[in-house]
Amino acid sequence: MVALSARGQDFTVADIRVEGLQRIAAGTVFNYLPVQVGDRVGEGITADIIRSLYSTGFFNDVTVEREGNVLVVVVRERPAVARIDIVGNKSLKEDILKQGLADVGLAEGRVFNPSILDRIEQELQRQYFASGKYGVGIESTVSPLERNRVAVRIEINEGLTARLKQINIIGNEAFSEKELLKQFKLGRTNWLSFYTKNDQYSKQKLSGDLEALRSYYLDRGFINFQITSTQVTISPDRKDMYVTVAIDEGDVFRVSDIQLAGEATVPSEQLFPLIHMRRGEPFSRKVATESAERISQLLGNEGYAFANVNAVPELDEEAKTVAVTFFIDPGKRVYVRRITMQGNTRTRDEVLRREMRQLETAWFSTELVKRSRERLQRLGYFEEVNIETPAVPGSADQVDVEVTVKEKPSGNLMAGVGFSQSDGIIFNTSISQNNFLGTGKRVAFAFNSSRTNQFYQLAYTNPYYTIDGISRGFDISYRTTDFDELIGADYSTDVARAAVNFSLPLSDTSRAGLGMYVQNTRFFAGVYSELAQDFVADNGDTFNDLFLTLSYVVDSRDSAIFPSAGTLQSVFGEVAIPGSDLQYYKLSYRGRHYVPLTRRFTVALKGDMGYGSGYGDTKELPFFENFYAGGPSTVRGFRANTLGPREQDEFDDPVGGNIKLTGGLELYAPPPLGGKFENTLRLGAFLDFGNVWWTEDSDLVAPTGFDLGDLRYSTGLSVAWLSPVGALSVSVAYPLNAEDDDEEQVFQFSFGQNF
Repeated sequence: MVALSARGQDFTVADIRVEGLQRIAAGTVFNYLPVQVGDRVGEGITADIIRSLYSTGFFNDVTVEREGNVLVVVVRERPAVARIDIVGNKSLKEDILKQGLADVGLAEGRVFNPSILDRIEQELQRQYFASGKYGVGIESTVSPLERNRVAVRIEINEGLTARLKQINIIGNEAFSEKELLKQFKLGRTNWLSFYTKNDQYSKQKLSGDLEALRSYYLDRGFINFQITSTQVTISPDRKDMYVTVAIDEGDVFRVSDIQLAGEATVPSEQLFPLIHMRRGEPFSRKVATESAERISQLLGNEGYAFANVNAVPELDEEAKTVAVTFFIDPGKRVYVRRITMQGNTRTRDEVLRREMRQLETAWFSTELVKRSRERLQRLGYFEEVNIETPAVPGSADQVDVEVTVKEKPSGNLMAGVGFSQSDGIIFNTSISQNNFLGTGKRVAFAFNSSRTNQFYQLAYTNPYYTIDGISRGFDISYRTTDFDELIGADYSTDVARAAVNFSLPLSDTSRAGLGMYVQNTRFFAGVYSELAQDFVADNGDTFNDLFLTLSYVVDSRDSAIFPSAGTLQSVFGEVAIPGSDLQYYKLSYRGRHYVPLTRRFTVALKGDMGYGSGYGDTKELPFFENFYAGGPSTVRGFRANTLGPREQDEFDDPVGGNIKLTGGLELYAPPPLGGKFENTLRLGAFLDFGNVWWTEDSDLVAPTGFDLGDLRYSTGLSVAWLSPVGALSVSVAYPLNAEDDDEEQVFQFSFGQNF
């Protein structure tokens, strides 16, 4: 065997043999060879063969030889990467780093190329620089292993994240630097930086802030605004960052004229109110875009599903004005040919169709399709609801509405143990089916037991008792309450109830209810409560009553758990009709309003009110039906159910009141941990207030009468966690104006209950 270059004469290749292969298949080599069997070759082909095989990156050495008329290619393979070990990484996850290495050619199982080590370090530095760690140190080590393999070890010393020391804006005249920096998420270190991380510089964050600055000017008429330069410098120790942004504001352009152009399928009187800009005002790109979107939405609601609306500004550089023309292309009016349901293997089609607000053969409406999807999501039967509107083939004015759902188990069998400071250990068992046999009807049985009460319930609800959405429900329950365990008072009750109720939908977010229930109450007065004994002497200890109920509920929250926007309001009234053993009524209001301050912060306004009184032969509201305040659900920082009037005896037990007023303000935020806790953990800072009052004359209770000066206040921090084994809520509260008789409780928590 001799080297091919040593033979000066050409020859015809009778065969090709490859030697030295270990992992790479011979077919792979043949695919890259510029020579095939039957070709006539000479010494000039050697360089081409070696060049072709080297370019694959698979080999460290390639030799071409000749043995008779056989072309022999001898190769020495590069080692394969057996494993990649990354140590020292804390701020960046290993899978993110390995993906970055794979992008530059280094991954387990691939051929190792020593020339990419420099690129590896550069890629890792790029990722760390992007997160603000400019002092990162990276060292790579390659260790040979058996069977021509190597192990790559990358040691990372992340160093400290560079902190912003200063941001300067140069060239601003219309707005102060302080006002402009409010548009930046980046900023100097402050007391919230540990949470917001606003002082951790990164190139991506700065790009976002510069775009926010540009939008701020463009939305205020500075159409020719430009960012002329951005300089970022770092201190020698790579710990401090300095940013300087130079801008050219340009002049303010004002709106000179507003016009509509195109095909007017909707009267202009309906379109102009949707344009929220006025002549003489500074031109705003944001307002123009939002106005075009509103016009497009209106056209979509009128059946023009593919309407196109563009706001085109025409500049007058000399007059510094803008004439805005909204060009409208409505397209053809679109009708819905067919609505189909997919994925509902258990739920009947009619259950879905009765929630649809978009109807077949009607004009297509984007708003009705949106409302249909929201109503399907609120059913709680589906994990996902998707609605697509493909065009009908061969038709320019028809679409199909395809509803695809992913069902989730609608039945629930639950048995658990919980604990709260007011009720102690709670045993609960419930069997419920929210979508019984796929009909949308709800059936439930529940049993709860704690030291304060035991509760049994059997309930049935048909949400579509009528085709118009009027619901009908039945409820049978039995509850025993030991007030001695609840508030320390020496009396207890056994209450059996059978109820029927109807609910009428007034809109997609509101319902009105009417109900009736029969209630049997047995009252047990202890020997240590003169208040209870007097009540039995005046009214007896067994009562059969018939109640009428009225309710009104509005729920526009974006989520039933951890809402960030919307309102929940409910009004409820019940009255024992004449002829009942006890004649009284109760009215209550509960309100929750959620306002998103930013993407992460939400403020909640809460209020609860209640009033009750007797009539006819019953002089006052039975005191065991009183309202209570204090505790995790009302005024935190005070022991549950202990605020307000007390029985005037040696035990001084709280008795509640016939008037209740509680409320509060709470700021919610997700945890800084992020990740899987983003949707299951919520932090809060709150201010609570409230109390209850006894307004009837009594020598056995004090104080009596209504006085807003009796309101109690508290402030503190809260944590709510939807843990895998149950809901947990914790609060640390400080009472702001506790009186001597108040029972304070700074730390409060409950587990295994809704909150």
